[in-house]
Amino acid sequence: MAQELMAETQTRTTPSQTGEDFAALLEESLTGERFEGTVVKGRVVAVENDMVLVDVGLKSEGRIPLKEFATAGKPAEVKVGDLVEVFVERVEDKNGEAVLSREKARREEAWTQLEQAFKDNQRVSGVIFGRVKGGFKVDLSGAVAFLPGSQVDIRPVRDIGPLLGTPQPFQILKMDRRRGNIVVSRRAVLEESRAEARSELISGLSEGQVLEGVVKNITDYGAFVDLGGVDGLLHVTDIAWRRINHPSEVLSIGQTVQVKVIRFNPETQRISLGMKQLQPDPWEGVAAKYPVGAKFKGRVTNITDYGAFVDLEPGIEGLVHVSEMSWTKKNVHPGKIVSTSQEIEVMILDVDSEKRRISLGLKQCLENPWIAFKASHPVGTEIEGEIKNITEFGLFVGLPGDIDGMVHLSDIAYGVSGEEAVKTYNKGDRVKVKVLDVDVDKERVSLGIKQLGPDPFAGETPKFKKGDVVTCTVSAVRDNGIEVSLADGVQGFIRKADLSRDRSEQRPDRFAVGERVDAKVTAVDRKDHRISLSIKAREVEEEKAAMDQYGSSDSGASLGDILGAALDKAKKEKKGKSEQADDGSAETD
Repeated sequence: MAQELMAETQTRTTPSQTGEDFAALLEESLTGERFEGTVVKGRVVAVENDMVLVDVGLKSEGRIPLKEFATAGKPAEVKVGDLVEVFVERVEDKNGEAVLSREKARREEAWTQLEQAFKDNQRVSGVIFGRVKGGFKVDLSGAVAFLPGSQVDIRPVRDIGPLLGTPQPFQILKMDRRRGNIVVSRRAVLEESRAEARSELISGLSEGQVLEGVVKNITDYGAFVDLGGVDGLLHVTDIAWRRINHPSEVLSIGQTVQVKVIRFNPETQRISLGMKQLQPDPWEGVAAKYPVGAKFKGRVTNITDYGAFVDLEPGIEGLVHVSEMSWTKKNVHPGKIVSTSQEIEVMILDVDSEKRRISLGLKQCLENPWIAFKASHPVGTEIEGEIKNITEFGLFVGLPGDIDGMVHLSDIAYGVSGEEAVKTYNKGDRVKVKVLDVDVDKERVSLGIKQLGPDPFAGETPKFKKGDVVTCTVSAVRDNGIEVSLADGVQGFIRKADLSRDRSEQRPDRFAVGERVDAKVTAVDRKDHRISLSIKAREVEEEKAAMDQYGSSDSGASLGDILGAALDKAKKEKKGKSEQADDGSAETD
């Protein structure tokens, strides 16, 4: 047997021998002095269960576990008669058998080749066959290397399954034979290949070019597509003609897509891509397809604070502004009128093909409550409603058709200021009103309460005119003056400055409700049914009359004497008239 293996057995740790030394080498081998720690060739003589019997020309064969003949991810393939390389650990053990290792033989050979590849910065081939903490195990033709998780691919790999058991190129990052450590990177190889592909792709890239790529990453504003060494941005607005809220609605990472180069900047190497540009533009001829005034059905795709977007067809979307959603609900969020995915009927209000905008109306497809109210409640109609709100302008009253009408302050009551009249009403009260006007275009209904009764100022001849001195009764004391009542319920007002010619007496609080005063009419406002009066003007007029009748202070008489004489005369005349009136009534009796 020794003679048969003499030609096949070679040590990998000693140089070739000359013919003269061959006999000496054989002798040393047979004695075992040079066999241990070397890699030699042997022949498989038997395969027994999970052990392989190998003869390397020693006194006895060696047994090697069958699993050492298996490669990463593949079962052992060995049969009787195969010539294999093994590592001699000991010439014989306590049982007299040689201690051999197929795994160590492969590892020794692999390390020698790997060291040379590392020195020459060359790629090596390996198979990923297991997972360890922080990465994976790689079989490099017998030597086991560590592949960090960050070095598997250029981008994170969610599923390592397709890479297991498949030969892959790797770059050795570092190695230590003494410690048996090897660190490799698949990413470095891919980046190098990517750089080459990128350079080639950039040199031939042009706008309008249609390419195939893989979705690499998805963001809120778009997706990055790997074109084979270079990335391009596919903005969310260029994915489809229809509205897309987020790219993930259409795309997924790893998906293969066909894109068109929209813009390319050779200096910054920024590439803008588009998918919708490969499809027909639905906005061509949209004005003819959707004429103003026509009604169409669409589906609500998005709701905002300012309105709702309605999809008329794929790629054609219009906006129903909040002001066009309801005839009566003015300050309501659009989400309370329509809901997402709801199918609604809308009217085309405006089409701007250049800006790709269509304005839609929802309320135009519903009955206009203002028109309906005007038809059923002409001017002059009396109706009852609930006070919905009270503002500085007046009362808002709920009317049929879910609309509100307004009673202006000036239309609440005759002869009373609106500020005072409105205080007699509360929110929720039911009031009877008269329709004064219905403006369909401005969506307004004017109502009146005082118009339900007679107008005290009605008639061609006014009962009171400017310059008249009248006796009136104080009805209310205000900070800025006093309100007074005249005959027939007509109301008047005396400003604070008109309460007396003497500034010290111009105090409203010196008057009491129910007190009678004489005042001069200074203005008559028939429109607002208000009369302005002045005690001061009456006093000035009386003083002037006294001066004209009794002379001036230049005559030697004091102003007090003149006024006293005038007052005495006035009292006497008044007393005389009173006595005449009494005599007349007596004669009548």
